[in-house]
Amino acid sequence: MQAIAVTPTRWGIRILTAIPVLFLIFSGAIKLAHHAEVSRSMTHLGMPEVLAPAIGILELACVVLYLIPRTAVVGAVLATGFLGGAVALHLRVGDPLPTHTLFPIYVGALLWAGLFLRDARVRALVAHNR
Repeated sequence: MQAIAVTPTRWGIRILTAIPVLFLIFSGAIKLAHHAEVSRSMTHLGMPEVLAPAIGILELACVVLYLIPRTAVVGAVLATGFLGGAVALHLRVGDPLPTHTLFPIYVGALLWAGLFLRDARVRALVAHNR
């Protein structure tokens, strides 16, 4: 099998990586800061508000793992699971599909696209499975 030839610019890779990372950092930080919108959202989703800080810590831990090159794949896998849980919660309460329910999927797709472009191991894995 031939490896996939990807030659994006460094800035393109950085931007593609930064978008989901910044979103997840913001999301985790407001959960730790006990922001009023988090309280409203947790109530809407049927989650105890007391879980918000723990969820924020998990979110930030996934980001840290994702940003460290040696653990980036583990971070992406864990973040994907985390985001999948968010999709399930939004589906359960009947939130709008394109804006609320699918938004975690958009974030996950950007995470994996950024990782694909910056990690040759992921590109090799994808090429190997073609």
